[in-house]
Amino acid sequence: MSVFKTHIALVVENLEQSVTFYQTLFGVEPVKYKADYAKFDVNNPPLNLTLNLAEEIQPGGTLSHLGIQVESSETVQAAIERFKQAKLATFEEHNTDCCYAIQDKVWVTDPDGNRWEIFVVKLADTTPEDNLTTASKAAEPVKSTCCK
Repeated sequence: MSVFKTHIALVVENLEQSVTFYQTLFGVEPVKYKADYAKFDVNNPPLNLTLNLAEEIQPGGTLSHLGIQVESSETVQAAIERFKQAKLATFEEHNTDCCYAIQDKVWVTDPDGNRWEIFVVKLADTTPEDNLTTASKAAEPVKSTCCK
């Protein structure tokens, strides 16, 4: 049986405050902490939570997108086929550099406009800089359209 992990991506105005809040909520440190991004990989409950820095929160809230992290590119491909059979519009990304990792993914949108991604992380980190500590602040966020 495949192991899936729910993914929730939130847009935040103050990354440092949000990281502190979610550290307290889950009782774990972020596994990635960059100038514009933080990732919590929570075992119980199985959750991949990412925080994406934004200059301002857009109307409609802070939800960027939802997702399901899977174990393999083959599982992503199976989702693509399932979505196509259901005649859902998809957007595929293969070997894309997103959230500081190489990923394969497929995007679909639910009837209410919520964006979902099914993805596999193929490589841990794609940038050489170290993760930030909660006490440090970054100089400049990286401009990226990934996961927005």
